Amino acid sequence: MSSTSPLSAPPRVETPIRRVAILFAGGPAPAANAVISTAAASFLRNEIEVIGILYGYSHLEQYDPQHPLREGEHYVRLTPTFLRRTRNTQGVMIGTSRANPGKQIQHPDHFHDPQRTAPLRRVYEALCSLGADALVSIGGDDTLKTANKFKRFQDQLPQGAKRIPVVHVPKTIDNDYHGIDFTFGYFTAVEFLASEIRNLIYDAEATQSYFIAETMGRSAGWLAYGAAIAGEASLVISVEDISGRYETTEEVPGPDGTTIRRRIMHLENVVKRLVATMRVREDREGKRFGVIVVAEGLTELLPYRYIKNLGRDEHGHLRISSSDINLGRILATEAAAEYQRQTGRKKRVNAVQLGYESRCAKPHAFDVMLGSQLGVGAYRALVEEKRDGVMVSVVGQLELIYVPFEELVDPRTLVTRVRYIEPGSDFHRLARFLETYVNE
Repeated sequence: MSSTSPLSAPPRVETPIRRVAILFAGGPAPAANAVISTAAASFLRNEIEVIGILYGYSHLEQYDPQHPLREGEHYVRLTPTFLRRTRNTQGVMIGTSRANPGKQIQHPDHFHDPQRTAPLRRVYEALCSLGADALVSIGGDDTLKTANKFKRFQDQLPQGAKRIPVVHVPKTIDNDYHGIDFTFGYFTAVEFLASEIRNLIYDAEATQSYFIAETMGRSAGWLAYGAAIAGEASLVISVEDISGRYETTEEVPGPDGTTIRRRIMHLENVVKRLVATMRVREDREGKRFGVIVVAEGLTELLPYRYIKNLGRDEHGHLRISSSDINLGRILATEAAAEYQRQTGRKKRVNAVQLGYESRCAKPHAFDVMLGSQLGVGAYRALVEEKRDGVMVSVVGQLELIYVPFEELVDPRTLVTRVRYIEPGSDFHRLARFLETYVNE
């Protein structure tokens, strides 16, 4: 059969890569196994061995040559038998962690500091010990930064030293990634959360009450907005909405004992906006119930008194999932009090946190298709395109593109930019059209 026939299988490609390592880092996401499975299957069809690194970078960054990495404990071989019927499965077949071997590198000059680069060196030596000729990194923007640092660390190696090309597959249910329109798992998470919101609406109607539903979305509002639109919520608020009358500043203690001015939400005005929605529904529509969705990232914009005792994770993010803080409960308490102040009547306002239960939901078809194409794209980037230091992405009808790290990570600060919902964009306006109309 001609190689140009539509039914021809992709040809095998000559490549120096004989073994590839795949790792997953950060929070789980639906369709994670579609990415891992199809990437591994693509390499295997080209007679390239595949090993799955267990639990992200946690074992690699602690590598000690005196204690070699062990199969089954630190890594697994991804064989056709292992991969059988895994594309649609839940969870992350090779596990994950938030270990961050690039944590100490915050400036390009730090690549010349052996102490700061020691964890990256251990990662490099661990992969070399396993005979890995390439690395597929799957994770969020923090994992992208780590992949970029791993590449740049290797750029400093002596001439002739082994190089391990790295490609990255973007993952986050938050969908706040530059370089790709929608990340795998986003739509599954949206559908899962939307179904919970729809259930809450029936509960709210039966009890004539309100729910403040706090969704995941640490930096941007994509998940909150998607869930609110699909779940028919009465209102959605995220960090993109904190401007104008809903924004203010306060002076807080700085790290060196001085005071700094910090941007925060104007809590009183935000609460009044919640109550305005409640009252319009009641007065104009005869509805004394509803669900209001807020993105957890608003926690970062709470007044200092609420967050001053919260810690931060390995990547410097506020631990907003901590039991010490509950954004929904704060807003629910304030909204109930403001409603009573305005009307003289009590209103039951409940708080509920949604999100973690969506991260390992069974992926639906689109996310499996998207994840599968991204997994195949990792193979094609390394083997067919012979790329190094690129993120796999898609445009249009799952057409693959490869975005260089330099376009995604600032080469001077080594950080990525959050992709926010653009206020006034059609996606943003969609929610405003569908929620309860409040004439401000």
